[in-house]
Amino acid sequence: MRVLVLGAGVIGVTTAWYLSRAGHEVEVLDRQKGSALEASYANAGEISPGYASPWAAPGIPLKALSWLFSRHAPLVLHPAVDPDTVVWMARALANCNPSSYDTNKARMVRIAEYSRDLLKVLRAETGITYDERMLGTLQIFRTQAQLDEASRDCRVLERHGVRHDILDQAGCIAVEPGLAPVQHKIIGGLRLPGDETGDCLKFTRSLATMASDAGVVFRHGVTVKALQVDATRVTGVLTSEGLIMADAFVLALGSSSPLVAREIGIYLPIAPVKGYSITLPVLNENVAPRSTIMDETYKVAVTRLGDRIRAAGTAELAGYDLTLSPRRVRTIRHVVRDLFPDAGMVDYADAWCGLRPMTPDGTPVLGGCRYGNMWINTGHGTLGWTMACGSARITADLVSGRSPDIDMDGLSIARYGEPDRPI
Repeated sequence: MRVLVLGAGVIGVTTAWYLSRAGHEVEVLDRQKGSALEASYANAGEISPGYASPWAAPGIPLKALSWLFSRHAPLVLHPAVDPDTVVWMARALANCNPSSYDTNKARMVRIAEYSRDLLKVLRAETGITYDERMLGTLQIFRTQAQLDEASRDCRVLERHGVRHDILDQAGCIAVEPGLAPVQHKIIGGLRLPGDETGDCLKFTRSLATMASDAGVVFRHGVTVKALQVDATRVTGVLTSEGLIMADAFVLALGSSSPLVAREIGIYLPIAPVKGYSITLPVLNENVAPRSTIMDETYKVAVTRLGDRIRAAGTAELAGYDLTLSPRRVRTIRHVVRDLFPDAGMVDYADAWCGLRPMTPDGTPVLGGCRYGNMWINTGHGTLGWTMACGSARITADLVSGRSPDIDMDGLSIARYGEPDRPI
């Protein structure tokens, strides 16, 4: 079939790759001048199946109240929120209980583990490079309460066979020697040795080049204005360059996906959650991170990407505003300076922000919809890079009429009351 993929971030590009490998004629549309110029551009760099967890967790409502008075709050809510955001928040709060958390984390880990395994195969088949490292993730805890709470996550990891270790202070320093000068700030950690790191921008652009060489057509600078539909099918896409038609369509527009979907009667409960990052060169190898350190207190990840350090975090509910907040950037800088004070010149780091498409339960939306020739691949939140290959392969299988290799229970749009097949 001729398949039109809407979106050229890491999700759209990997989807195009697997669709092309399945034998389809693929075209990708994106409003930006190149691939991976929005949420995929400067993300945390984590490929972290073990750390895949929903933000909606037990205790978060009380923590959110305390964060209102915190200078370095990991979650920021602007007072002037729209009705859609209020509904989204209500759904997220409804998931802040132990049962929902365990269910949602299990779904996320299922996709993420599958995706990481596919990435290994892709890497072996193509030789693609992207400053990749396979040294795991270390989630550090500054308080005993945080360490005690980790047992809940460990139960889910055990159920899915995900390797993990609870470490004391000395164990954390053995894994990340660069933390030795600040070890007095750390109580312990959760080590996830199967996690990886890598530059999402480099990966996406390299894969886009390979896909283009394989026949995929990329049309950049083309804005999707609306989908044209009849009773059961999408008939075309109205764009800034006119109407484009195809046999099948994949919606992978990240945070813009719900705006396009609602015009054809599909409700996607996805909020654009703004995240920030800074990137700086490594100046002192001995006190720099080796892989990814996730600071549980500030919800900030500090990742090694080649000769650079990338730190990313915060969740800001501010609609589609892309203003770079100096206050949020200061929080990211504070964490790097606090954990790796001599690794690089934090004050001269490049700052960035992007909108992450977040569902209220943390799980992406994958699969079909009420229109029989359109599939959805969006809503990955902070884990688009982690889940990209798995989500793309699932989508390619569904478009091709094949059953995916993993259980799709709880991953489709049906969990929100929308039909996942033609009415």
